[in-house]
Amino acid sequence: MALAEQLGADRLELANTQYLGWALPNRAALLPTQAQLTRAREVAGEARRRLRGRMEVLFVTPDYYTDLPKACMDGWGRRFIVVSPDGLVLPCHAAHTLPGLQFDSVKDRPLREIWLDSPGFNAFRGESWMPEPCRSCERRETDFGGCRCQAFHLTGNAAATDPTCHLSPDHGLIEAAREAAAAEGPAPLLYRTTRRAS
Repeated sequence: MALAEQLGADRLELANTQYLGWALPNRAALLPTQAQLTRAREVAGEARRRLRGRMEVLFVTPDYYTDLPKACMDGWGRRFIVVSPDGLVLPCHAAHTLPGLQFDSVKDRPLREIWLDSPGFNAFRGESWMPEPCRSCERRETDFGGCRCQAFHLTGNAAATDPTCHLSPDHGLIEAAREAAAAEGPAPLLYRTTRRAS
């Protein structure tokens, strides 16, 4: 917050780690406890009041501490598009981690064609892919089933209901992670490579 204030930022979004990729094996070290989350929310609230009119301060509650999933990227292939530095076109920044999906490059196909017709973008568009309880949930047009990447990395199935939803049959995975964060205390970080002593 101090850096954002020093730089004269108009808006600061305080978001927590999304436990995908390398963050998932490090979840025990990165997931805040309920007490830490409460304190962080208080600090953000104090800053929001102090900086009102100069900087918008947003605090995003981590998925693991909500009972309803967020609309990841406002719905898969519905509003946002990500073009990676190598030209790969994705519906979200981590979609390439989902097995069995093919994503096209702007080097090979026009962007409009990729957006409208590519199998990767159409895989989770709309509601036809949704399992229960998403398919009959009145929030399906609000949260769009949650995050496909989070569903895959936690359950092994990208089409599963996001486990952050209290209606998900896999919600126990989230509850267990929260309980472990509270019970175990700080865990060591796991690194991609080990450094050799010199």
